[in-house]
Amino acid sequence: MVPALQVDGLFKAFGGVPVLHELSFAVEPGSVVVLAGENGAGKSTLFNIVMGRLPADSGTVTLRGTELTHPSPRHARDLGVALVPQELAPYEDLSVAENIAVGREPRAAGFVLRRRQMRAHARELLAEFDVDIDPDLPMNRLSVALTQIVEIVKATSSGAKILLLDEPTSSIPEAEVERLYQVIRRLRDRGVAMVYTTHRMQEIEAIADRVVVLRDGGLTLDEPAREVQPHQIVTAMIGRELGTMFPERPAPGTTPVLEVNELRRRPGRPAVDLTVHAGEVVGLGGLVGAGRSATLKAIFGANRAAAGTVTVNGKALHRQSVRASIDAGLAFVPEDRKRDGLVLGRSILDNMTLPYIADYSRFGVMRSSARTAAATRHVEDMRLRYRSLHQLTETLSGGNQQKIVIARWMDRSPAVLLLDEPTRGVDVGARSEIYRIISELAATGLGVLVASSDMPELIGLTHRVLVMRDGAIAGELDRADLDAPDAQARIFHLASGEDAARHTTEEGR
Repeated sequence: MVPALQVDGLFKAFGGVPVLHELSFAVEPGSVVVLAGENGAGKSTLFNIVMGRLPADSGTVTLRGTELTHPSPRHARDLGVALVPQELAPYEDLSVAENIAVGREPRAAGFVLRRRQMRAHARELLAEFDVDIDPDLPMNRLSVALTQIVEIVKATSSGAKILLLDEPTSSIPEAEVERLYQVIRRLRDRGVAMVYTTHRMQEIEAIADRVVVLRDGGLTLDEPAREVQPHQIVTAMIGRELGTMFPERPAPGTTPVLEVNELRRRPGRPAVDLTVHAGEVVGLGGLVGAGRSATLKAIFGANRAAAGTVTVNGKALHRQSVRASIDAGLAFVPEDRKRDGLVLGRSILDNMTLPYIADYSRFGVMRSSARTAAATRHVEDMRLRYRSLHQLTETLSGGNQQKIVIARWMDRSPAVLLLDEPTRGVDVGARSEIYRIISELAATGLGVLVASSDMPELIGLTHRVLVMRDGAIAGELDRADLDAPDAQARIFHLASGEDAARHTTEEGR
């Protein structure tokens, strides 16, 4: 079988600094190759070369048996390559049908747009993937996940046989990830070859046929997915064992800094009760839709709760609002940092001082020196990699962006840090730095409540894990439980209700 994509001896340097070293691998038709590696490993450069946007200094790229001898985006596109970028850029004011057909609109006599035909064709294409979207709906009305699927449909409808997917789940809520997986599996069944970049081990397990890992521009792993373990992938990515990912946990205190009692998000819904002590890192686990994110938002006042009390440092919050929560000593890092946590088009300095910007203003005049000094102190504490405080936040890696979202809360020394999926869209090396930051903050007496869908993260980072199911706490695992070999199985059983179902069955015997 002729490979859909063959890379042989690829070398590329910028300013004399090599970014790809003699890279060689192949992608077969009807297969998914996960391309893993830290930021700066060379993944984006590789994609740009395959797309014809960059010439290689040496080596060859062969697409479906034809060498890309004169690289250009059009040549690569004609040979069947398409890219679905991480930062989607559809024509938001146009309809779904118009976006799918853009550049290939059906026209009568060469100029009259056949809208009915265009809509019908879009509906047929979407139906092939069991996606029910109104073709007349404007793109700006779609979720990120559905926008991603429309972009994939557009690419494959133009004849793409090699699809490059750049971190497609980085901005998608957990509940919508499976829908994307279904589309990818259908494409695989139709013979489309896919190269899929991700940092998430569970995605590799879910969809990968083969795993290719880059580190510093070189190939460090190329194996069938079924024959490689997560710790081998991590070691290939960062050059060290997984065990060094998680720092030593500081001893927690005994003083409660966060107490949540009878918190109900809606009338008639289950109540949540939990406590976090000073210096303690508590995990919130559970399946998609269990209520982890909603619980954090309700505690922080971002979503109004129907009932219950939140107490911080012994003082109950009598008013549900974000401002009241911040003033009481709560800090919140949202799941989607790009949408809810940062203003990407503004500087590091602006983003660092966003929650307390009024503190740096006197009589309407900004005290720039005090603001700059505070931001500098906190970014240095976080070991942020940056050129200048005036650098745009959108130019930073995912890990450095996340450090900003965490660091900016430290200006007022909060009592409790609420973290929702803190390492989502962050490469493995940066994850270890974020874990170090969380551990160091806990060592100062900060209480941390972290919601995560990453099982190793919950087990390796926390002192305790509270497992949620259907909006309530289904059970708790302490450190001894988390150190046991069956910890993951116990978390899953609590999250899925298998333990409860088994107990009910045994009682009925």
